[in-house]
Amino acid sequence: MKRHFTRYGLIACLLLLGACSSTTFIYNRLDFLLPWYLGDYMELSRPQKKLLDDLLEPYLYWHRSEELPRYLEIVEKIDDSLDQPLQLADVEAVSDMFEAAWGRLEETGLTWILELGANMSDEQIAAFLIKLQEQQGEYEEKYLTRSEQEYREETYESLLDSFTDYLGRLDASQKLALKDTSAAMQRSDTAWLEERAAWMLRLEVLLQRAPGWEQGIRDALAERDENASPEYRQMYTHNILQIQQAIVSVTNSRTDKQDRRLRKKLNNLREDLQTLIEQGRESAGAGF
Repeated sequence: MKRHFTRYGLIACLLLLGACSSTTFIYNRLDFLLPWYLGDYMELSRPQKKLLDDLLEPYLYWHRSEELPRYLEIVEKIDDSLDQPLQLADVEAVSDMFEAAWGRLEETGLTWILELGANMSDEQIAAFLIKLQEQQGEYEEKYLTRSEQEYREETYESLLDSFTDYLGRLDASQKLALKDTSAAMQRSDTAWLEERAAWMLRLEVLLQRAPGWEQGIRDALAERDENASPEYRQMYTHNILQIQQAIVSVTNSRTDKQDRRLRKKLNNLREDLQTLIEQGRESAGAGF
């Protein structure tokens, strides 16, 4: 169960697929982007920046050599599914592949995150926790002040933007399907923020860094979904199903023009991934 994206989630998005037109540009600058995002939470000393560089090198090599070929498989699976009417099982299978990719990204990324955390001062940890609390307040102000109508409108616009990116302009029936999806979704912002607040309290205790704290964080993350409230888990499952059903409905109603755009987007992404994989092989062969 993956929740609303945090900054770390944004990093994960960059590491996953990204925008087709700029995948290689963004990916090849991850060694710059990752420290830049971390800089939003704390200021690193020069030795810490050097440590981060050293930690990121094997992480990014792992991702390029082992994960990118898996992402290419996802793209191929999506492309193959377009040759016949899309089924809900097809969408669920791709969703499961993304869930698995996220899990590997998170588990492997924890190695360098925790090692960096062990080298942070108490003042840096305190600043990090304050930043999380500030974000919580910003999220509450942004999401909880919305009226029901505003929530539905924003949900619809988010869906519309996503589908338009891959299919181009939608027709009236396709837009209606997305409006129906928005109307059917259960509002989960309050529950999500409650879960996030509970997680921050647990993280604050763990970041006191008593003996065994690293494994404590690993265990807490592994158990985070199971420890979520039944109400939140039900909302999440319900909303994911609504979105998956919308994907089936809208994709199966695509026009020839929309089909060409979608396949072009997938082909561009396939070529980007193949380029990145080949660059990784060349770097490995050169001893970099």
